[in-house]
Amino acid sequence: MTLKTYLTIMIMMTLLCWSAWAIVLFTIDPSLTNWIGLTLFYSSLFLSIIGSAAIIGFLLRFVILKQKLAWQIVKEAFRQSFLFAFLIVISLILLSHNLFTWLNLFFLIAGLTILEFFMLSMEKK
Repeated sequence: MTLKTYLTIMIMMTLLCWSAWAIVLFTIDPSLTNWIGLTLFYSSLFLSIIGSAAIIGFLLRFVILKQKLAWQIVKEAFRQSFLFAFLIVISLILLSHNLFTWLNLFFLIAGLTILEFFMLSMEKK
């Protein structure tokens, strides 16, 4: 798959995910819905953030850091966008259950940072 094809598909799918999230946002009442509505909301938001962050992360790395190959940049950007989207969605879930505190946020960020360092160390072997 060429880089142009990847970016085209990624942009189209990200726009589709943002559209799905907007439809869920404007049609489902969070106080009346069951677990299916909340799952649709969080999963569409998760996929939308992954796509947006991966595209932005790739473009910033590709413009600024030109010494790496494109597939390495794509892999890094996608991994980090997944962790970023996970942080955002878990924070929103904690907030909806009144469990969001600075201490929980610290532990979540620390855990994701350790996971990223572990993935980086496994990548070099």
